[in-house]
Amino acid sequence: MLAGAEGRHATTVRRLGAGERADLTDGAGTVAECVVESVRPGQLELAVLARRTDPGPDPRVVVVQAIPKGDRGELAVETMTEVGVDVVVPWSAERCVVRWRGDRADKGVARWRSTALAASKQSRRSWFPEVTPVAGTAAVADLVQRAALALLLDPEAPQSLASLAAQATGTGRPARRGTTTGNGASDIILIVGPEGGISEQEAAVLTDAGAIGARLGPTVLRASSAGAVAAALVMSSAGRWA
Repeated sequence: MLAGAEGRHATTVRRLGAGERADLTDGAGTVAECVVESVRPGQLELAVLARRTDPGPDPRVVVVQAIPKGDRGELAVETMTEVGVDVVVPWSAERCVVRWRGDRADKGVARWRSTALAASKQSRRSWFPEVTPVAGTAAVADLVQRAALALLLDPEAPQSLASLAAQATGTGRPARRGTTTGNGASDIILIVGPEGGISEQEAAVLTDAGAIGARLGPTVLRASSAGAVAAALVMSSAGRWA
């Protein structure tokens, strides 16, 4: 039986009826393929046709997203979730207009997590993305040091993201500093700065940790859309969109 908030959504919003498919997931790869047997207000009776466990994403794509103003943060999270991003890290960059501190940080992260959950269901993901607590630049540098590859999106960078992603997921990897052992060792990290760009100090810290500047394309995207486009290019190179 499917009841509670999910049952109400299925019966009142999606208006599922007897004989229709309604797959269930725990968000960690397990999927129950079901068919609706009967419907009551706020409840569905389901018959399980099959169960499966989808393998975890490899490589994981992590987007460090500088916090945009207004509702652009939720827009960014929604689009990145639909594309397939695995981890979203809200980043309190120096030039962010919005500052998440204390209760405001908790509420902001909660909104992003709620957005990711709704987008995961809409896009039928079996693995839901993680939205971490807010990170400062030092924490982002630590992620960079432990990743297989970290790309700092920069419209002035000499190398394109597409070429760097192809090298990283193909026969060779671009040279970089930092370790590739430990937790997150196979992760590909994409760092999206605020609308005003990252500061020189932040750029130095992140490149010293091993991040490589990467040019996304011939146009300059908004901070709310750059992460999704970059992730799509990386996942295509890695065969996750094959």
